Amino acid sequence: MKMKRFLSRLVAVAVLAWAFGLAWFVISLPDPAPLAKTDAIVVLTGGPGRVQRGLSVLKAGYAKRLLVSGVDPAVKPKELARVQGVPTALIECCVDLGKMAIDTRSNAIETSAWLKRQKAKSVRLVTNDWHLRRARYELERVIGDDVRIVGDGVVSHASFLMLFKEYHKWLLRRLSGGLGV
Repeated sequence: MKMKRFLSRLVAVAVLAWAFGLAWFVISLPDPAPLAKTDAIVVLTGGPGRVQRGLSVLKAGYAKRLLVSGVDPAVKPKELARVQGVPTALIECCVDLGKMAIDTRSNAIETSAWLKRQKAKSVRLVTNDWHLRRARYELERVIGDDVRIVGDGVVSHASFLMLFKEYHKWLLRRLSGGLGV
């Protein structure tokens, strides 16, 4: 009987921890970062406003180079310039299109290799607010303490379903990361 009561309480505590974690995740989404200089900017593709945010920070002179990670292999620099409404010269001089990544983990791998080639010691990581925690976690796992990361969450107005799914992806990734996977 004591074991059954103990297990019931343990389950109740786990459910409460999950619910409070979800509430925290939803109400405390990361904000856009204040404008400050970094060695580089990395934008993870996949959501509206991400590339525009990275390009505006680059154009304002807060970094010298920008990587757009996870770009479709068919995208050409001139096409990106046209779609984003920026001079082709800006893309050609200062923007690299990373075409290797297909998910958040491979974004981190692609970004890490690029940051090493750039000899960057600080990076502005631009992605949607709901995605920033997991993206930052993946990048930190790959680069360690070698590079200071400034998380820049693009406001998204994500649905509850999107936030619910992302919370579980983040949570599972943290748990599996804790197990060394």
